[in-house]
Amino acid sequence: MKFKTKKLTSDASARTFFRVFINQKNKILVSAKKNKYLNLIAYAAINKFLRDKNFLAPKLFSHNYKKGIILIEDFGDVSFHKILKRKKNKLTIYKKLVNLLLDIQKIKPKERVKNIKNSYHVIKKYSVSNLILESNIFFDWYLPLIYKKKKVKNIKIKANKILLKIYKKLYFSNNYFVHRDFHSQNLMKVGKKIGILDSQDALIGNPAYDLVSLIDDVRIKTKNDLKDKIFNYYIKNSIDDHKKNKSFFINDFNILSVQRSLKIIGIFSRLYKRDKKNKYLKLIPYTWKLLELRMKSKIFNDLKDILDSVISKDKRKKNLYK
Repeated sequence: MKFKTKKLTSDASARTFFRVFINQKNKILVSAKKNKYLNLIAYAAINKFLRDKNFLAPKLFSHNYKKGIILIEDFGDVSFHKILKRKKNKLTIYKKLVNLLLDIQKIKPKERVKNIKNSYHVIKKYSVSNLILESNIFFDWYLPLIYKKKKVKNIKIKANKILLKIYKKLYFSNNYFVHRDFHSQNLMKVGKKIGILDSQDALIGNPAYDLVSLIDDVRIKTKNDLKDKIFNYYIKNSIDDHKKNKSFFINDFNILSVQRSLKIIGIFSRLYKRDKKNKYLKLIPYTWKLLELRMKSKIFNDLKDILDSVISKDKRKKNLYK
């Protein structure tokens, strides 16, 4: 059988993607040398779970776990990130994506889903310890680019005590399927449907988390007015519990946005330092802007004091590593 391959850009992923042209049909070859379980088995298992619930996730055609490859469905190149970048009426597009999220949140999450090894992939529940581990990426990778180890350690200890108190103020229970990377670059236009990519990190968690990923997406700058309209559209069309407890939902949204922004600044720093990927550095100043936007509530006062003492607002606007 004759076929051609074309290497694709893989964003921040640890996987490598190739478009395979076979008999005038395209498929995607996913290769993973590291963390094969998460990048192949978990990915295929969550995709099948979503497909079984009538959502469009890549179909698995074949796999060779020993060689670290799977062959999956090709959703093309038209991401909603590209669509949003060129559309003036962004709210209409965001409403479609919110509608998809609302449908996903109707899923009754399962803790175990079948995987390609005839076993089960466990979908874990988000916990406070998960949130701490993720926000620690900020202290483990971003701050060491600026300060010495001893100072970073002291800052991290103080910040973690504060963050632990903040995370314990989350109101809603972890009872929802959470994609964990539900942003426009992972949502594809496939005909009249929306395809969902990068679902391997899915957990059972807070309903605000995926909305945070969509609204406070660091890859696409949106005005605060648009962010508010998207948020209010979600609340208006969500379940009664979210409508009645809107103030608590705002609380959870802000906490998880702050947590996610800290994590992302850390991840972009790690991509720069460890993986020699420089292109994400330019996104850090906007991520700081999102962090500041969501820290207006008094519950963040102590965290703001620590961050202000570490990085001035002027420095946050610049690429520190140039």
